[in-house]
Amino acid sequence: MLFRRKDPTRSKPPASTPSGPESIEIMLDGSPIRVHVRRHALARRLTLRVRAAARDITLSAPPHVPLSSARDFVERHRDWIRTRLVRLPAAVPFVDGASVPFRGVPHQIVATGAVRGTVAAAIRADAPVLLVPGEAPHLGRRVTDFLKREARRDLTAAVRRHAAALGVEIGRITLRDTASRWGSCSSRGDLSFSWRLIMAPPIVLDYLAAHEVAHRLEMNHGPAYWRTVERIFPGRREAEAWLKSRGADLHRYGA
Repeated sequence: MLFRRKDPTRSKPPASTPSGPESIEIMLDGSPIRVHVRRHALARRLTLRVRAAARDITLSAPPHVPLSSARDFVERHRDWIRTRLVRLPAAVPFVDGASVPFRGVPHQIVATGAVRGTVAAAIRADAPVLLVPGEAPHLGRRVTDFLKREARRDLTAAVRRHAAALGVEIGRITLRDTASRWGSCSSRGDLSFSWRLIMAPPIVLDYLAAHEVAHRLEMNHGPAYWRTVERIFPGRREAEAWLKSRGADLHRYGA
C-alpha cells in the first residue's frame, strides 16, 4: 500500500543528509502513530507506505527534503493512513484460547497449567490444539520457540531432500523473522528462512526450500533457474499463489 506525490523541492539546493534514524509521530484517533522516515539518494518524491507484513508505516524521502516538509506531507494524508491501517488484519497474540495456523491447520492454544513439559500439537474433542505448559507470562515465548523448532525441523528435511536431488552442497540454515522476504541463499550456500513458514501449508514451506536450494546452481532468477526449480518442485505456482494471496497474513500472529 503506498501513496506518492511529486517532490516540489527538487530544484532547491541540497541540504545536509540526516545522520541518524528519523521518525514522525502523529495522533490518529487519540493514539500516537509513528512513521519511520527512510532517506534514499535516488528518490525523487515522497512515498508513503503501510506495510501489511511489517505492520508499520514508512515514508521514503529524498535526502534534501526537510523533516518539517515530510511531517506536513504525513499530516495531509492522515485519512489515507487511517484507511490502510483499518484494512490490516487484526493481530493475533499467542495467548490462551487464540487460534493460530500450524502447518496450514488452525490450532487453538490451550494453557495446560502444568509446571513442566513442552509444547505439543494434539487433538482434543476432534479439534487440533497446541498444549502449552508453564506460567501465563511465558506462554507467548513458549509457542514461538515451539514453532521455530518445528520450522527448523521441516526446513532442514526439505533442504536436504532438494539438495540431494540437485547434487549440491548446503551451508548453514538460519531462521529469521523477516518481513521483506521468505528466504535467501548466500554465495557460500548458507540459507536463511522465515520461521513463519511453519504456519503455512507444507507445500509452501517445501517450495521455499526448493526455491533457495536451486540458487546453488543459478544465483539469479533467469529461465535456467526456473527450469531447475520446476524440475524438483513442479507445484511451485500453487505455492506462489498461496504466498501472494495469504502470505502477509502470517505476520499478524504473535504480534
